Amino acid sequence: MAKRSALLVREDGESAAVAVDAAARAVPAVTRSLAILRLLARSREPLGVNAIARELDIVPSTCLHILRALVTEEMVAVDPVTKRYVLDAGVLTLARSALRQDSFARIAQAELDGLSASLGVTAIGVRVFGLQHMIVVAISRSEVAFRLHVDVGSRFPALISATGRCLAAFGNHTEADIERAFRALRWDDAPSYEDWQAEVASTRRAGFGVDKGNYIHGVSIVAAPVIGIDGWMTHALVAVGLSDQMRRTGAGEFGAALSAAASRVSAQLGGGDGRGQRRVAVGRPSVKNGRS
Repeated sequence: MAKRSALLVREDGESAAVAVDAAARAVPAVTRSLAILRLLARSREPLGVNAIARELDIVPSTCLHILRALVTEEMVAVDPVTKRYVLDAGVLTLARSALRQDSFARIAQAELDGLSASLGVTAIGVRVFGLQHMIVVAISRSEVAFRLHVDVGSRFPALISATGRCLAAFGNHTEADIERAFRALRWDDAPSYEDWQAEVASTRRAGFGVDKGNYIHGVSIVAAPVIGIDGWMTHALVAVGLSDQMRRTGAGEFGAALSAAASRVSAQLGGGDGRGQRRVAVGRPSVKNGRS
């Protein structure tokens, strides 16, 4: 499992390097503060000013000023002896408030618990942020020996794995943007873009996406889209298990269960009629130029 854990951490770190839009770049103090918080969140040990500044390419004196402000706001704590920094409890307060206000997380949790118990898999709810990244906002772990090393707040590239196939099929993005984001992905067993496009087309027809060990060797992932009020994918329900386990049960059974659950969540969020994601998306290619 060490390799799989490292992969997930690697993708977590990779997503932090995604460029922000012009509006965000206009406020460098904010973007630098967030970059520092994300770096500390990824780090397995406390970090000093110089290490943070070097990693994020920030002038050390500027980095120190930002860190002092974050300490004052209780977002970051500093060891008075080592002068190294870690996240502080203020971050937890914000996170709890965000989850409490997130209607998707509240609605999806019961569905995830049911999927995890009935299918014997780790079930995950993610929120998608364009083609940049997705964030885990809810999770239910099974009692089987296999456990995925992922937690609420984990970030991954948006187009990776089964969820990425769903986003390409049911999201509102141009083909050029999708291909550009796809080329930057890292997989254990990367599919060609042409093969991946064919799988996206299959995902559009079936209403759910499947990753059979491409992202993480020996691990299969099935995902179904949650459709927002504008008719496009905003979230996804995801099931993760060992490939042998899913092969015995059949990806179709996992997909059907996920699609039904995702449909119910969509309906409760006002984005569907409760009769299935597939009906919502048929005839609506994800790319704005009409190509699939």
